[in-house]
Amino acid sequence: MSRSLVRSLGVGRFLEWGAVDSRGAAGGIVVFWDNRVLELVELEKGVFSISCHFKNWSLEWALVCCWGFNSILSPKERSREGSLNSDMRRFSKVIEDLELKDLPLLGGLFTWSGGVNNQSLSRLDRFLVNEEWDCRFSGSRQCVLPRPVSNHFPILLDGGGLRRDPSPFRFENMWLKVKGFKDLLKSWWEGDSFSGSSSFILAEKIKVLKSKSKEWNKDIFGRVEYRKDLALDQVEFWDAKEKTSRLSLEELEARKDTREEYKKWVLLEEITWRQKSREVWLKKGDRNTSFFDKMANAHRRRNNVDRIRINGCETLENLDACALEVSFTEDEVFGALLGCSGDKAPRPDGFSMAFWQFVWDFVKDDVMSFFKEFYEHGKFVKSLNATFLVLIPKKAGAEDLRDFRPISLLGSLYKWLAKVLANRLKKVVGKVVSKAQGDFVEGRQILDAVLIANEAIDSVLKNNENGILCKLDREKAYGNVDCSRGLRQGGPLSPYLLVIAMEVFSSFLKRVVDGGFLSGCKVKGRSEEGVQISHLLFVDDTLVFCQASQDHLTYHNWLLMWFEAVLGLRINLEKSELILVGRVENIDDLALEFVHRVGSLPSTYLGLPLGAPFKSMTV
Repeated sequence: MSRSLVRSLGVGRFLEWGAVDSRGAAGGIVVFWDNRVLELVELEKGVFSISCHFKNWSLEWALVCCWGFNSILSPKERSREGSLNSDMRRFSKVIEDLELKDLPLLGGLFTWSGGVNNQSLSRLDRFLVNEEWDCRFSGSRQCVLPRPVSNHFPILLDGGGLRRDPSPFRFENMWLKVKGFKDLLKSWWEGDSFSGSSSFILAEKIKVLKSKSKEWNKDIFGRVEYRKDLALDQVEFWDAKEKTSRLSLEELEARKDTREEYKKWVLLEEITWRQKSREVWLKKGDRNTSFFDKMANAHRRRNNVDRIRINGCETLENLDACALEVSFTEDEVFGALLGCSGDKAPRPDGFSMAFWQFVWDFVKDDVMSFFKEFYEHGKFVKSLNATFLVLIPKKAGAEDLRDFRPISLLGSLYKWLAKVLANRLKKVVGKVVSKAQGDFVEGRQILDAVLIANEAIDSVLKNNENGILCKLDREKAYGNVDCSRGLRQGGPLSPYLLVIAMEVFSSFLKRVVDGGFLSGCKVKGRSEEGVQISHLLFVDDTLVFCQASQDHLTYHNWLLMWFEAVLGLRINLEKSELILVGRVENIDDLALEFVHRVGSLPSTYLGLPLGAPFKSMTV
């Protein structure tokens, strides 16, 4: 190896190296390093090795080792499998002690052949990497290359691509099943004292728990999959021995212990995969439609006065209003915690809600101090407000930004606080929003809006009248509302805040109808007057009933512009349309005014038929 050869590789002038020269076409080792980062102290060459001692080795380094070890990890790495022996166990123990990982091997099962007619095959050559390498490089793998001369196959380490940052900390729910772990958590939580605000103290204790949990997992708990496989190898060893000879009582007891050990690691692996399955669900972009499928019981009728109308708007009675502003209680906070799923996707702080449920008995004083601080001052330390922003594709092969749905993964404590506030708000939100809104209000169902819309259409057609349904789709409601108003898609509180925001639009529409600028639709019932229906709101879908009049559509457009100016919520013109009800002759002029698509009945609303014949099979 010469400097001219190194320069021919096209690398920088800061590259240094150490090498063991080849013998003819065989052997040869070279190690490169950047002299701006590392200073060589000592270099020692062996016949088959090279060792380097550097200064500035205090940081975590991505380490990779390659060698023909002349040892195998399990009988499966040999063509004549045989049984697990002491050499294999020692080799496995060395790899575990050094905290190294054997990467997947592609292109073949074995890297060496020998014996009579090369019939003996083994995997003697391999790359081993440490945890830092595995965190920095995604998709690393070993590849078997063609063998032109030697009885050893060359193997190539494919880095697969550089990861910019290590994976964030994630609390594993399987740790909760480990005996004595709760006592460890308690000692870590109470082991350090901090001064400052309640939220600051809580944030610092969370940092300590992160650090201690990572150290414990690395030094004590270890890799679950590896330990499970090791326990399975032990089970197979005793089963194989039993086939050749009877096991003694001590050996039977040892086999029983290894089976229990294997069972323990399988159970823990099952728990961690259950937790990870929430990530898979999130990546697939589930819309949480189960919320809409669950129908709450209808409100019980009360004889007492529960609200007063002021200038056309509903207000809460004093008792309900005061309930929103009382200090937080321990039962309320713990009840909200129990209402959170423990296996949800990982949070920015790394802790699942199952963790907080598990340690509630010794963290509740600090948590309640945090809630008290928020109640008294309306703020907390910024670190507890960290959020992961995840883009979820709305359809397969999504590329355009508009085809992605942004979801906020909130910190566990922020989500907990938002859950408590949401629990308070959902008890009263139905008393302050109009009946035209059907989403996120207890006692109101998705079917209500569809049935009312169909009833209104039938009333228009039976009276030989005509009209227009303006079917509107809001454009990224959570993204367009000022974030200072508290809306975050994925947060427990956000749906209720959005319902309150949309009540502004509902109030605008009602005043426009009362002023005679929009007609709405009158559905006759048992009474002569009937019921006036001007609009229906459900999540992102809005229906507005109006006459087939250019003036009415102009007023409607002005209303949408005012609403956008007030709250920032825009209408998605690509997904909105005018649906004709009855015979409408001047539709071209009307569509030009509205700049929307023109549709006709039958159609769909909230995924259900709208204006379809009673016995129709499709829409």
